[in-house]
Amino acid sequence: MHNMSNLDGRFEPSPDDDAEVVEKRFWRKVRRTLGQVPFLDEAISAYYCATDPQTPRHVKVMLLGALAYFVVPTDMIPDFIVGLGFTDDATVLAAMTSTVRRYITSEHRECARSVLSDLSRTS
Repeated sequence: MHNMSNLDGRFEPSPDDDAEVVEKRFWRKVRRTLGQVPFLDEAISAYYCATDPQTPRHVKVMLLGALAYFVVPTDMIPDFIVGLGFTDDATVLAAMTSTVRRYITSEHRECARSVLSDLSRTS
């Protein structure tokens, strides 16, 4: 679903679209990239922040946009390119998390560490 927010008729994705994409694809992408992506802990922390009811909406919108970019297979640098594939994802996520750093709590980070530890043991 897209909303039409421009008068010229172009469709623009809404924050709800990003939430839907992230909800459907995030954990599958985490499992698939485990051990390959050095910023996975930041991505999971951002996910927990974005899904926390206490997080302000504007922060959720920014984080969901960055997470959607991470989970969508087609982006500026395809993920399958060894050595470069995740650099654009890392840049987008780092920019967003540094912008909203104060909202990513120690609880979000602890949940991310716990999930990564559990996933590492089961893979």
